[in-house]
Amino acid sequence: MKKVTILGSTGSIGTQALDVIRKNSSKLQVAGLTCRSRVEVLEKQIEEFSPAAVSVGSEEDGNRLRKKYPELEVFWGEQGLTRIAAADCDIVLNSLMGISGLRPTYEAINHGHTIALANKETLVAGGELITDLAREKDVSIIPVDSEHSAIFQCLQASGGSGIKRILLTASGGPFKDYSIEDLENVTLEQALNHPKWSMGSKITVDSATMMNKGLEVIEARWLFDVAPDQIQIHVHPESIVHSMVEFQDTSIIAQMGLPDMRLPISYAFGYPERMPFGGDSLDFFTMASTLHFQKPRRDVFRCIDLAYDALKMGKGATCYLNGANEELVKHFLNRKIRFLDIQNTLERLMNSYNPVDLHTVDELLALDRKARSDVNNSLGLQ
Repeated sequence: MKKVTILGSTGSIGTQALDVIRKNSSKLQVAGLTCRSRVEVLEKQIEEFSPAAVSVGSEEDGNRLRKKYPELEVFWGEQGLTRIAAADCDIVLNSLMGISGLRPTYEAINHGHTIALANKETLVAGGELITDLAREKDVSIIPVDSEHSAIFQCLQASGGSGIKRILLTASGGPFKDYSIEDLENVTLEQALNHPKWSMGSKITVDSATMMNKGLEVIEARWLFDVAPDQIQIHVHPESIVHSMVEFQDTSIIAQMGLPDMRLPISYAFGYPERMPFGGDSLDFFTMASTLHFQKPRRDVFRCIDLAYDALKMGKGATCYLNGANEELVKHFLNRKIRFLDIQNTLERLMNSYNPVDLHTVDELLALDRKARSDVNNSLGLQ
């Protein structure tokens, strides 16, 4: 029986993770749950899964839960997240949004917990720090993003053979065939209408700008210890092949399946075993007869090259890029800027970035705050 803590249990990944646990209750049990503000949903989860501890965003909500569930250990705020991440369990699923996932991941690793990682910003902002700590503590980081899970699964068949290339697939988002001129008129509603995946609004906008794929390149570099030029993005609109690995003998192994995040979640929870999660099987006789692959249009979606450049630059550049992007997406979601303002502002800021050496979580978070401040100053927003 594995004890699972879910950071972000009321979000899309968190609720699907609980569905996997529900279907595998003889093998998995909930140790801890967290949410920021959807406390009513959390209460239903508490009543069904009986966690030992929970954390919420505010002290007010925390005190109310303590009164309602006196047997439950209740925390709140940023400190609450780190307490839950460090508490007794076998595996921590980090499905938090944004940079808020960095410190809890660090604390969970520091306490020896296996990480099921769905928070890409952890490695985008702090890849070297986190992977060094994981090696020191002998902790496994099992990716939950569908593409990175696919790569991880392909590597199980490697037999120790070295990686020649990672073929990282991308749906292309809703605008894969748009020109720069077309992107000038993109609305928020269009950007949030992803053709394949149901995700949170921030990730959906990142998919539309293709920054999400750039961030995944950075994440893959740290997860699989490869050079940036070994990671190639392949736009694959059908989202059937979730990613591929080419080995030194030129053999390519792909992981395939219908788009369903419960598959990589169940794989992370059950690893090295596989467990059922209730998903549909891929039927090759009824699916589209052709699978398409094309190069990303990097001249249009410039966030991809910004991510590669930041990764090669090092010295905090990926942390700065991530923080600036989060702030810009927030402003786009609040209708304060236009769609193309995201990549145009990022390009300006990265061109003037001064590399710095970073050695702690606090230093990374300070750089993240600076990136957000620089965005607001650049746009005249606060």
